[in-house]
Amino acid sequence: MSTHIDSTVGLSRLIHNASALQVFNAVVALIIIRWFARGFYRAYFHPLARFPGPKISAATRIPQIVATWTGSSHLYVARLHRQYGPIVRISPDHISFIDSQAWKDTSGHATAEQKKQRGSMPTKHWSRYGRAVNGTPSLINQQSDKEHARMRRVFNPAFSDRALKQQEPLFMKWIDLLVSKLDEGIQEDSDRKWNMVRMYNFTTFDVMGDLTFGEPLNMLNSGKYDPWVSMIFGSVRTNSKLSIIQYYPLLYKAFKALVPETFAKKRYEHFQYSVERVTKRLERGRRSEGVDLWDLVLKQDDGKVMSRAEMDSNSSLFMIAGTETTATLLSGLTYQLLKNPDKMEKLVEEIRSTFADSRDMHMEALAALPYLNACMKEALRVYPPVPVGLPRMTPPDGSTIAGVYVPPDTTVTIPHLAMYTSELNFKDPLSFVPERWLGDERYANDDKHALQPFSVGPRDCLGKNMAYHEMRLIAAKVFYKFDFELCPESDKWNDQEVFTLWEKHPLMCKLKPATSS
Repeated sequence: MSTHIDSTVGLSRLIHNASALQVFNAVVALIIIRWFARGFYRAYFHPLARFPGPKISAATRIPQIVATWTGSSHLYVARLHRQYGPIVRISPDHISFIDSQAWKDTSGHATAEQKKQRGSMPTKHWSRYGRAVNGTPSLINQQSDKEHARMRRVFNPAFSDRALKQQEPLFMKWIDLLVSKLDEGIQEDSDRKWNMVRMYNFTTFDVMGDLTFGEPLNMLNSGKYDPWVSMIFGSVRTNSKLSIIQYYPLLYKAFKALVPETFAKKRYEHFQYSVERVTKRLERGRRSEGVDLWDLVLKQDDGKVMSRAEMDSNSSLFMIAGTETTATLLSGLTYQLLKNPDKMEKLVEEIRSTFADSRDMHMEALAALPYLNACMKEALRVYPPVPVGLPRMTPPDGSTIAGVYVPPDTTVTIPHLAMYTSELNFKDPLSFVPERWLGDERYANDDKHALQPFSVGPRDCLGKNMAYHEMRLIAAKVFYKFDFELCPESDKWNDQEVFTLWEKHPLMCKLKPATSS
């Protein structure tokens, strides 16, 4: 009797397990069928199906996710544009443009008639830009055009050419310290190898710290990264990878609910760094030596237009946007000149023949050097500090971009590196040729309007002029004083991953006092 009961129970369990397995298999099968059916629809019947691009990228986001995770998104997008042309569908809901007309159609100033003809412009894809810790938008993530314009009017005087001339002594102080540190190091050890990425980073962060907080981070003096700066660099890669989760709303909600408390705490501590330093700066009042950003802002704002929360969120923005990108361009310029010694020779000749002493270098004089400016533009073309495209979203009525109608709720981007290194826009696109910006007839057909590293329109980079002046000052003073030699370990330096920004390797160089003038 017992044996019969055991057998019955065992058979019942077997049937139950078999039924559960069948249900599980059926669910899996349905998920797979749905995945393939959705992919088939996206590739052949979706409103974006008419745009060129690989069917696998139209059907699923997996290729884009893999490229983002591995730091190869810049190569992925550039490859698709080489294969499919100036307009490419790089994922189910994402169109990429490298036609220069796209700049005006997505970001430019448009008249009422143009808006009527082309429809509404895409806006920033706000969910991809995040929010300040204090919940108060900065210039970069202020959704209201009216509020953005108000905030920009407050800051404009601090970034004008007149203001930059007033701030010039501050720039000179830290750039001269960079040259002094390099010179001292050479005197101590003539065979010393310098990581110029570090030296440029130290300089730009010290400069912007002084401009934004009224005090430097003292990285040039200490010879090491401030912990706050190290946190910035670490968060860029992490945030780039975590952005993948935003494609899946349920997963993103679960992540935010389960995110470790330490993660949120680090973000808060990072922001508090800016808050505390803005507080100290405001308490000090006007500087006794030179002027900084807040001298110029408070002079015309008097605390009536900009709230303290806006000051905090924008200070944090300026410290990131005005530092790493500038150092990146200088690193890329140095590498390209060392890989093209004939170009380095021309630049050095221009700088050293123009100035009898580095103390004669000033913003206006350097802005008038044609070959230096051409080298800057060409470095921005072949090594743009932000190589990827920043996402925008088409409005409910869609947008016409580069002569093509793009349906509503479509992500659109203009990838800088793919745009600037495409044969559709530039001859010899992978070569470093400053002469293309100086009227060389070989490059007369280049689409020079394609180069817009600071974007265009009412939301273009506020610090564009500051960046150019700072980059020219640093490059001119360093190349005036020293001759450079690229170390063998940095020969392939530009072979880098991208996580929104370049993952720069050490740029190892040997320096010696300039041998010609």
